[in-house]
Amino acid sequence: MAEKGGVVHIIWYATGFRAEVMEEDLAKIAPIALRYGATHYSVHRNRDDRYRFLQTATFERADDWYRYWMSQEFIDFRVLHSSCYQVPLIYSWNDLVADGRLEEEEPVAAAATSG
Repeated sequence: MAEKGGVVHIIWYATGFRAEVMEEDLAKIAPIALRYGATHYSVHRNRDDRYRFLQTATFERADDWYRYWMSQEFIDFRVLHSSCYQVPLIYSWNDLVADGRLEEEEPVAAAATSG
């Protein structure tokens, strides 16, 4: 039986002068989670500590997370960026307790005027 999914948090802490590279490249690797079954992903950069990043990914099945984490893309990412972040690099599973979003209203099309 497959382990229950949830929201995975990975805290990345960039090394000196590499935060910009981490921001750019985390924004590239995070969406790949969708190819492995994630239903949502995000990358956050802390405003008080610009070297701290939080990557999240939501998976319904834990097996899908492990396929992403151990995928060649993510292994290559960790290897190529090993000098850009501090170790240990640890992920943690979280249960989503509450979530919400204010939906934007669709813009009303402007009426065409004839002259």
